[in-house]
Amino acid sequence: MENQFTLIGTNLVIASILVLAVGKFLNGKISILNRFNIPVAVTGGLLCSMLLLVLYKGFGLRINVDMELRNLLLLIFFSTIGLSAKLKTLVSGGKTLVILIVFAVVLLVFQDAAGIAVALFLDAPPAFGLFAGSISFAGGHGTAIAWGETAEKIGLTGAGTLGIACATFGLVAGGVIGSPIAGRLIKKHKLRERSEDGIGYEVVKEEVKGEESVPLEGAFMTLLLLAICVGFGHNINDWLRATGIALPQFLTAMFVGILLTNLADTFKVEVSTAAINRAGEISLHLFLAISLMSIQLWQLANAIGPLLIILMVQMLVISVLAIFVVFRFTGRDYDASVIAAGFMGLGLGATPVAMANMQALTSRYGPSTKAFIVVPLVGAFFIDLSNAIVIKAFAALPLLREGLIIPGS
Repeated sequence: MENQFTLIGTNLVIASILVLAVGKFLNGKISILNRFNIPVAVTGGLLCSMLLLVLYKGFGLRINVDMELRNLLLLIFFSTIGLSAKLKTLVSGGKTLVILIVFAVVLLVFQDAAGIAVALFLDAPPAFGLFAGSISFAGGHGTAIAWGETAEKIGLTGAGTLGIACATFGLVAGGVIGSPIAGRLIKKHKLRERSEDGIGYEVVKEEVKGEESVPLEGAFMTLLLLAICVGFGHNINDWLRATGIALPQFLTAMFVGILLTNLADTFKVEVSTAAINRAGEISLHLFLAISLMSIQLWQLANAIGPLLIILMVQMLVISVLAIFVVFRFTGRDYDASVIAAGFMGLGLGATPVAMANMQALTSRYGPSTKAFIVVPLVGAFFIDLSNAIVIKAFAALPLLREGLIIPGS
């Protein structure tokens, strides 16, 4: 007999903090995790998922995770990204942003082509290839669920389950390979990171010593700004939706943050960068911990063989693009290596995974303002819009047309 328990509220906060604590402990004790810059949330979250699998299989106890707190943490995190986005840094990242958007579209095409090839190899309907491609990996759980419901209504049985499984595996893989590969690029090319005044300095070091203090006044101001970002962002999102413009809610929260921080700059209002950074780090790690805690591994067990083939192919595709294309054409410098880490997290998992990859690197080697501007912008808006266009283009091909109806067509 199956028993169910849902982690919610206080229990969920405590559990997610414990997951992060365990992850940090293991990263400190297991040298390979530290050397490869694996985010602590990935380490602790995966261990927690395995423990939940044991509880379910061994004792019939199914633990579910409430997602309301996770969604709020996502809004807070993107608000901190907006509050860190000075106009001058947005302008400086313009060329790189355009380049990364182009490569993101290339990735989407490659993902779907690879997914269709795997589907044909496994003697599955070619339309399944889209669920083994950009629908699930670059699109994430939301896109996989939306397209899965449509596909199953017209007889593509199992498409939704495949999509969710691929999105889940991608979430993990994006956090596992992104930072190690980018860390290897940093060490191989002995990269330097440049400060805002353009003076280069060596950043290849094992740890960043010394932390900027966060005064109480700065913390209170940051809380106020975050409340404004989340609140106004929510209202703006509702208004846009009523006018027929559907945007992710975290995107409007980020835009409010961008507006606030640049208004503060204009009127010489002091905003604590350290407090904003700490709020961003905490919300991001808690978000990832809850996301990985919610993975129900037992639902993926039956299709583990095909899933691993799909995952290996997609990991190869994005790794080749990140190393030989993204890194090269975004400057072959320190910023480019951090962007490559974000690109891998973005393409396999989701924007928060991209941010966790970059944060794991910058906490060790030094800041990369450009990366933290261009990657969230690509992930928050451009990649979803591009993905919808690419998916519809592939779905319209004669090879796939019989197996999939295009939403909105």
